[in-house]
Amino acid sequence: MAGSGSAHMRNPEDALLRVENLVMEFPVGRGRKVSAVSNVSFDLHKGETLGLVGESGCGKSTTGKAIMQLPRPTRGMVKLGDTELTALKGSALRATRPRMQMIFQDPISSLNPRRAVADIVEEPLRIWNLGDAEQRRAKVNEVLETVGIDVDAAAERKPHEFSGGQCQRISIARAVVTDPDLIICDEPVSALDVSVQAQILNLLEDMKARYGLTLVFVAHDLAVVKNVSDRVAVMYLGKLCEIGPPQELYTSPSHPYTSALLDAIPVPDPEVATDEKEHLGGDLPSPIDPPSGCRFRTRCDRATDVCAQAEPQMQPVDDDHFVACHHPLVTPVEIAAR
Repeated sequence: MAGSGSAHMRNPEDALLRVENLVMEFPVGRGRKVSAVSNVSFDLHKGETLGLVGESGCGKSTTGKAIMQLPRPTRGMVKLGDTELTALKGSALRATRPRMQMIFQDPISSLNPRRAVADIVEEPLRIWNLGDAEQRRAKVNEVLETVGIDVDAAAERKPHEFSGGQCQRISIARAVVTDPDLIICDEPVSALDVSVQAQILNLLEDMKARYGLTLVFVAHDLAVVKNVSDRVAVMYLGKLCEIGPPQELYTSPSHPYTSALLDAIPVPDPEVATDEKEHLGGDLPSPIDPPSGCRFRTRCDRATDVCAQAEPQMQPVDDDHFVACHHPLVTPVEIAAR
């Protein structure tokens, strides 16, 4: 599974975001390092939403932050439009910040507790001198109203006076106020109640249509990702293992890990026997010393000797559907027959 390769990459001229061979390493002492992201590549067209999913610790949030250059990746290329972010430093990199924004997992702690809501949302406009005072306040009022926040009642209040869902709406308003090209959504609904999750997801879809947003949606909830994504990429232990359209990936997963994740989605029916589905066994290997070859082989019942010897490369399963596996669930014979 967890493999490399570029077979899934599309025409670079059409990409708003292009990530190639992204590596993010962190020192862990005694000369050792953990490879949180290892040779990850994908692209994103303008107006698309890419869902990035996987178990906790697989590197999906680190990937999102590395795209933002927070922190800068160890190796690899991140290109936003015609600008290669990994080649920029200092003021040149800082000048690209209005084009990229981030929505964080914890909406309350991501807002300055000492600032009023209107000031929090207006701050990016002040930093970049976008418009005069009257224009900035009009823009703030527009985005707050768009996300469903009553400006008259909320503008002078502090974040602690709002619920988690309302704080996330304020965070979304702050993210779109500079009219960015790309927004990284780092598990934006995982800390919210289920009913509020639906409201925020609907809001993101509305904002995407209204402002022409392009999103990287990081989440561990596959059911959520399916409803908001144009493409879904599955990660395991710092590697991509499968990428494709959500409908095809969810109905016909090609990688054993993707299939296991889908089987783990809870069914809201007490009559369904939970022991009928196969569960993913084994322990997650250490990212400090990952298995050779395919990183998923220690938990895969389809693993053979070749899985320990060679890292699988991305290969096409169908149109715009790719998998990195030596023994995919959809075999070449089945592919040819479809």
